[in-house]
Amino acid sequence: MTSKQRAYLMSLASNLNPVFQIGKSSLTPEITDAISECFNNNELIKIGVLKNCMDDPKAIGEVLAERTRSQLVQVIGKKIVLYKPNKDKPKIELPK
Repeated sequence: MTSKQRAYLMSLASNLNPVFQIGKSSLTPEITDAISECFNNNELIKIGVLKNCMDDPKAIGEVLAERTRSQLVQVIGKKIVLYKPNKDKPKIELPK
C-alpha cells in the first residue's frame, strides 16, 4: 500500500465510529472472529481500545491485521483502522 492510498483510507476512516471495542480481556478468538466476519460487509473498520486494556494498541493492530488477513492503515492513540478489500465487489477504490 502506498502512502497516498494510506492517506486516502485515513481520510475515509476519520468519519467512522469504532465498530468494536477491545477491553480488559484484550484479543480473544471471539473478537478476532467477529472482526473477520465484519469484513464481509465493510472494507474499512475502526476499532477502539479501552483504557482498561493493558496491551499496546499498535501491537493489537498488527496481530489483528495478521489474523484477519487485512492491512493495518493506522493506529492513533487508542484507535485502530484496518482495511481489507472485498474481492468480489470492492466499494472503496484506492488511488493509484
